[in-house]
Amino acid sequence: QVQLVESGGGLVQPGGSLRLSCAASGTIVDIGATDWYRQAPGKQRELVASITSIGSTNYADSVKDRFTASRDYNKNTLYLQMNSLKPEDTAVYYCYLRIKLMTNRNSRWDDYWGQGTQVTVSS
Repeated sequence: QVQLVESGGGLVQPGGSLRLSCAASGTIVDIGATDWYRQAPGKQRELVASITSIGSTNYADSVKDRFTASRDYNKNTLYLQMNSLKPEDTAVYYCYLRIKLMTNRNSRWDDYWGQGTQVTVSS
């Protein structure tokens, strides 16, 4: 099985920075696409950033030039560096990973979500 552990959220003042981490552990054979989502109160979950299996990145317009998503392939860890934070960035942030895991006799691809980490931007 696979477990994801998110960390790095918290309270920060406008203009500040935070770095989120999402560490995957378990019988991992490979990791495909990875994403960061966020959900603010009363709003739908939205895609913030994506990293493809070959490392290409895409960002929502609202975070472009402020957020940077990255992956450490050796540590099976996903990161989201968030700079110049704004109050409207306040949300619960979730990581998503498409993971190929080893089973008893074979392997299969499954979708995994982090538990979510709260980011609050307020003065």
